[in-house]
Amino acid sequence: MKLIAGLGNPGKEYENTRHNAGFKFIDKVAKENNLEFNKEKFGGLYTEFNYQNEKIILLKPQKYMNLSGEVIIKFKDFFKINISDLLIICDDLDTQLGKIKIKYKGSSGGHNGLKNIENHMHTNTYKRIKIGISSNKNHDKIDYVIGKMPKHDLDILEKVTDLAPTIIKDYLNLTFDNLMNKYNNKEVIK
Repeated sequence: MKLIAGLGNPGKEYENTRHNAGFKFIDKVAKENNLEFNKEKFGGLYTEFNYQNEKIILLKPQKYMNLSGEVIIKFKDFFKINISDLLIICDDLDTQLGKIKIKYKGSSGGHNGLKNIENHMHTNTYKRIKIGISSNKNHDKIDYVIGKMPKHDLDILEKVTDLAPTIIKDYLNLTFDNLMNKYNNKEVIK
């Protein structure tokens, strides 16, 4: 069993913000598989499907970003999911808009959702897909991540998240090293 969690903030006021890149990504995976987030548990919306005889849970924590770990740890424990079968998808200020970064482990890089996950799991060793949201380093960090994206940036993010079903299919079929080699340090959109 695998748990794939896309991070974001719930509510209409946070739609089309940079911080909701994880929600956008996982929504595209659900749509490709004709799924709806129609189940609720532990403060999260989720859906599930089987892929090659393995259950895959897609999760959107519905607590605010900085409380994501509370939801994820409850799912992990309840469904008895190994940490090696957990994948977190989130926005990343240190990665250029239009790129993604895939990692096994690492610091939170100041990302409050990742900090909360690490606090609850007592480790920073878990798989993650970080979606680049930075197109301008001269900004107030909080206003930038929760502010509405200009159309140009939103169009780029849409193109990146359009690749979500392919990236997740690769995640389910390739070794993690091969997944990183395929996507890291490459423009995923042109």
